[in-house]
Amino acid sequence: MRIEDFDYELPEELIAQTPLEQRDSCRLMVLDRSKKTVEHRHFYDILDYLEEGDCLVMNDSRVIPARMYGLKEGTGAHIELLLIKRIEGDKWECLVRPGKRLHEGDTVILAGKTETVPAGAEVPECGYTLVNGIERSFKAHILGIHDAGNGTRLVEFEYDGIFMERLEEIGSMPLPPYITRPAEESDKEMYQTVYSRIDGSVAAPTAGLHFTEDLLKAAEDKGVRLAYVTLHVGIGTFRPVKVDVIEEHKMHFEECSVDEKNANIINSTIEQGGRIISVGTTSTRTLESMAEKTEDGWRIIPGSKSTGIFIYPGYTFKIVDALITNFHLPKSTLLMLVSALYDREEILKAYKIAVEDRYRFFSYGDAMLIC
Repeated sequence: MRIEDFDYELPEELIAQTPLEQRDSCRLMVLDRSKKTVEHRHFYDILDYLEEGDCLVMNDSRVIPARMYGLKEGTGAHIELLLIKRIEGDKWECLVRPGKRLHEGDTVILAGKTETVPAGAEVPECGYTLVNGIERSFKAHILGIHDAGNGTRLVEFEYDGIFMERLEEIGSMPLPPYITRPAEESDKEMYQTVYSRIDGSVAAPTAGLHFTEDLLKAAEDKGVRLAYVTLHVGIGTFRPVKVDVIEEHKMHFEECSVDEKNANIINSTIEQGGRIISVGTTSTRTLESMAEKTEDGWRIIPGSKSTGIFIYPGYTFKIVDALITNFHLPKSTLLMLVSALYDREEILKAYKIAVEDRYRFFSYGDAMLIC
């Protein structure tokens, strides 16, 4: 299949720039695969499509405030760093901007905001920044190029206290590139699912943003089981497919896991004839990656792994029966995944309807249920 097979026209004004004040008030498009019908509801109506014995599977990874700003020691040049992946200890793979200004041996003094400091200003060699009225050390030492292919650097951090606490103080949420406004303090709550608990993602598993605690409780009261998996979303989720033939595309790898308790919930649902309803493409990739064939059929085997699974039309799903998801970028691997679960032409028809009906697209946008 060719990349053009997954293209569609999207007016820029339909890309949601801010979240709705009430998470579950967004619109919900429901695609019934057996009837080939399209319904228009609101997300709080999701309960009408969940049945006793079903299992909602959600990704509980938590987004870290991975974007930091600072000044290059000695020159005062403004620098932006984005954490990508912890390599070991205090060493991280990072995207840096502008990369041409940073070389092996350089140091960046990190601060919450640098826009009030003029470029070229002298930066004290001590490397202390004023955060919440307290002088604290937080430096990023450039050790060298980590991956020449994507321009990332290997960075070692030097800091006072606990790394994640320091990051919470000065870091900002790594909003996707199609959200053109700066991250705000409110994004630290809204660009996070209500059930997130394990730090590690640099992008939110956005299908879960629509759930509220009350909605999840109502689902449980209806007899729906809740299960959690973990996949730490990397920056690769925003990288475009650069090949014409999609079968030649190589996916980025991400760390995922399922513990024994949640594997048992998922497997018992399968054995009792309930549906596995995956919340988001990251939960889907985790479930399909952790599935193994047993004498009783496909089951989730607890554990952890690095997955580079690429799901596109022609793929046979082993675990997932239905999917709650957002509307995805043209020509993206996420659009290919949802097309694999249903039908590429039917998905593109639904996207055309969504554009005509002025649905909101992408991370802070509206939702879709494919059942």
